[in-house]
Amino acid sequence: MGKQYKLVKCTVNGVPRETMVDVRASLTDLLRDDYRLTGVKKGCEVGECGACNVLIDGECFNSCIYLAIWADGKHIRTVEGLQSPDGGLSDLQQAFIDEGAVQCGFCTPGVLMSAVEVLESGKEYTREELRRELSGHLCRCTGYENILNAVEKTMKKRLGKG
Repeated sequence: MGKQYKLVKCTVNGVPRETMVDVRASLTDLLRDDYRLTGVKKGCEVGECGACNVLIDGECFNSCIYLAIWADGKHIRTVEGLQSPDGGLSDLQQAFIDEGAVQCGFCTPGVLMSAVEVLESGKEYTREELRRELSGHLCRCTGYENILNAVEKTMKKRLGKG
């Protein structure tokens, strides 16, 4: 039996897109291979490491276990969509640099997207709650404390408490 394809229409980082996709393809494959958004990393490919996390209609998902065809009609944001209007880094990305939360950088895009979901809730989280919210990520370099420091710093700044 040959491959089956379906037309997927979605918005990626504010840009309307239309693509014929293999019905078995993951959203990771669509974003990386068709749209060249290589900030979406292929890590474990079983939804365990968080390197492929993207926001779909404002909610964080592992794109490796999310079928591309499910993205039809959805608004998707990747790490490439975080930059400021002038093309610079977002406050969150800058905080990751300032706090030493980036070393090899492989896990960083997925962690950033999880943090964006948390920060855009507008809620103030305790450090323990932030730890829990960001627990779906594996990082082999930085140590999770620096990541927590960066997210907490950005949260407090955005809430006017920093």
